[in-house]
Amino acid sequence: MKRPLRLRGISGDVKGQVWESDTILRAGRLASLEIVLDDSSVSRRHAEVRHGDDGWHVRDLESTNGTYVNGVRIGPGEQPLKARDIVQFGKVAVIVEMTDAPPDGPPSNQHVIAATQSSFEEGMRRLAFDRNHMPRAGEQLFALLRAGNHFVNMTSEDQLLDAVLNDAVSVLEAQRGAIVLAESDGPDPKMRLRALAVGQGEPPGRFHYSKKLTNRCFASGVSLLYSTLTADDETKVTQSIADGAMASVMCVLLRTPRKRLGVLHLDRRFWQNPFTEDDLHLADALAAHVSAAIEAAQLLRRQKDQFLRTVSVLAQAVELRDDYTGNHTQRVTRYATMLAEKLELPDDQIDLIKIGGPLHDIGKIGIDDAILRKPGRLTAEEYAIMQTHAKLGAEILEPVPEMAPIIPIVRNHHERWDGTGYPDRLRGEETPLLARIVAVADAFDAMTSNRPYHENKKGKPPAWAFGEVERQLGRQFDPVAGAAFLTIREEIVRAMIELMPDAEIEALEPVTVTGYVPDPRG
Repeated sequence: MKRPLRLRGISGDVKGQVWESDTILRAGRLASLEIVLDDSSVSRRHAEVRHGDDGWHVRDLESTNGTYVNGVRIGPGEQPLKARDIVQFGKVAVIVEMTDAPPDGPPSNQHVIAATQSSFEEGMRRLAFDRNHMPRAGEQLFALLRAGNHFVNMTSEDQLLDAVLNDAVSVLEAQRGAIVLAESDGPDPKMRLRALAVGQGEPPGRFHYSKKLTNRCFASGVSLLYSTLTADDETKVTQSIADGAMASVMCVLLRTPRKRLGVLHLDRRFWQNPFTEDDLHLADALAAHVSAAIEAAQLLRRQKDQFLRTVSVLAQAVELRDDYTGNHTQRVTRYATMLAEKLELPDDQIDLIKIGGPLHDIGKIGIDDAILRKPGRLTAEEYAIMQTHAKLGAEILEPVPEMAPIIPIVRNHHERWDGTGYPDRLRGEETPLLARIVAVADAFDAMTSNRPYHENKKGKPPAWAFGEVERQLGRQFDPVAGAAFLTIREEIVRAMIELMPDAEIEALEPVTVTGYVPDPRG
């Protein structure tokens, strides 16, 4: 059955105009065409939409600025069309509608009432002026300026996203908002929810955003404004919309000149005034303004992740030389990170532990295998040589300026609170805090791990090791850090079981041993 097609304008001067046919619609600047578009981005004979044996198709007529379907420029052939596709002739956007209901469902009450596909540069030009070239209201302008300041003062990507989203929800009076980012650069990336916010006085709900509308916005490359969202004959989008009480929704494309990043999703309730086209353009300007900062934050995070992977490879090079230290650095890093979080250290300090933890024993690279892998006790001379691994590790890292912040962890994680540790015999708070944190984690793992070269080969039960930490508060361990470690013992044991080999967990010696004798090999 032939289904008549309707094209409805959703941008600029053609917004609200409707063209309908059951055979052909030709678009361009010529007055003899069915769709006359007086826009400089449109060619005289731009494109045609024609019904064929297998449905409706659009074909570009060698236009200068191209014809796009859902943000993708079409080639010389025909491109099939379906309901709700966004078609652009140059910069003029229309939405495809079928005039009768499909056999499998009722007509949709979900309407695109406005769209904008402004470039990144156009979005940036809207920072100070709205689409009518009028200066923005003070609150709007302040929100846009504040958004640009977030990147300078945020210490993490998550903080940046939260700050940007909360500003958007506030200035646009949304009931809730979400930022959804693409996890890869491929043609069909997985979209991941990265930030949520609710308006003043709004309770958190189960449905935070519409996945279908978000995916549609990202795929089309067009920022869209929806209203009267009550049904969708294509998907089960009604559940998130109805249960989320979304009456008006904006899906705004986050993009830079290089790529699409994701979508800013904002909605209002049925009793609120719906978003306007001016709201869409304000949100689009905000998205353009913050997208460069988001892309930069993503790049920094990826560089950090790559650096951490490189650090892990270096740590594994140490562990390959020592049977005992298999997964030791991974466990110590996890325990130390958990302790730092318990102590509420800033994110930048926790990041240093994530780098310094895997490298805390890198100095063992410089210790002879005859000592490092010797079965049984070390002689006094061998013990002294083994102790030099802390200083050796610091010397290995010193030529790399970027490693300077983690050198105290590497050099001083064997210092003791009472000043009898090594290599510098620091006392109390003379030892840097991060080194004191790693010292607790390192000792706990040494006590609970199998040590093939020690006379007590079997690792001790966690309960015994926690007891030893408690006994050594104010002597071996920082009393504050050690006490905090004891308060997260359940989380530590769960991490221990997760990271230790099954055989080693099963072999934990269930006996109580009096006195823990530290060995500089671990």
